[in-house]
Amino acid sequence: MSMSLASGLERASAFLAERGVDNPRLDAEVLLADVLGVERSRLYVDRDRELGDAEWVRFGERIRRRGGREPLQRIRGKQEFFSREFEVDAPVLIPRAETETLVDAVLARARRIDAPWILDVGAGSGAIAITLALELPDARVFATDVSPVAIDVSRANARRLAAAVEFRCGDLFAPFAGERFDLIVSNPPYVPSGEIAALAPEVRDHEPRAALDGGADGLEVYRRLAGSVDEALRRNGVVAVEIGFGQREAVGALFASAGYRISKTDRDLAGIERVLTIERERDGRG
Repeated sequence: MSMSLASGLERASAFLAERGVDNPRLDAEVLLADVLGVERSRLYVDRDRELGDAEWVRFGERIRRRGGREPLQRIRGKQEFFSREFEVDAPVLIPRAETETLVDAVLARARRIDAPWILDVGAGSGAIAITLALELPDARVFATDVSPVAIDVSRANARRLAAAVEFRCGDLFAPFAGERFDLIVSNPPYVPSGEIAALAPEVRDHEPRAALDGGADGLEVYRRLAGSVDEALRRNGVVAVEIGFGQREAVGALFASAGYRISKTDRDLAGIERVLTIERERDGRG
């Protein structure tokens, strides 16, 4: 099939738009640039260039996948987080921009501590733990995940990015029994079970259910974290968690029942309360 880049992009964009894809033109451009191995800007310079048969086949296969509402990041096999690329071609949660708010909050606190020990609970792709290790070269960074697949992906990303992180597979703090940390960070599943069916297909059908489903009220993992964090946190330690929309009060109450308080709340770029920094009541620090 003979077709110019410009015509191919028009057809692909229309196909994606018909299937309800947000930003269909942008996604088509990103996927075509990947196929050709060029920057997106080159697509306009070479707009009259004809696509070869093999290029058209590869492009068409990616467009069909995107039209089936497979996430762009999964098709490309990578996602940028904190200006670094993480591989996400396996079934792990794709890092979100709002989670950079969580990393920023932890960095701000960690930089007040000499050689902090940091534990990331629920490593996923490893984006949080790896970013912290690279941004804090004097820190000892550890991470755990209940999924062996996630641990494998995390380790691969750490090797590729030359990040010193120790990953262990297991539930919450179990893999680090008897060890204590200055900072514990977590982006747990927080979508109520009954709301998952209403999520966008990219999330509902292509993200691992265990990384989304927070139980009936969305708070199950927070409940477990609050109930067991004392066994892993040093005396003046701090917990930082990402939360879903409208969950601040409920999550705060869970930690309050365990003797903790919210010392800081950070909003993401959309203005949503997204990150809670939590400390023991007796520490009395703001």
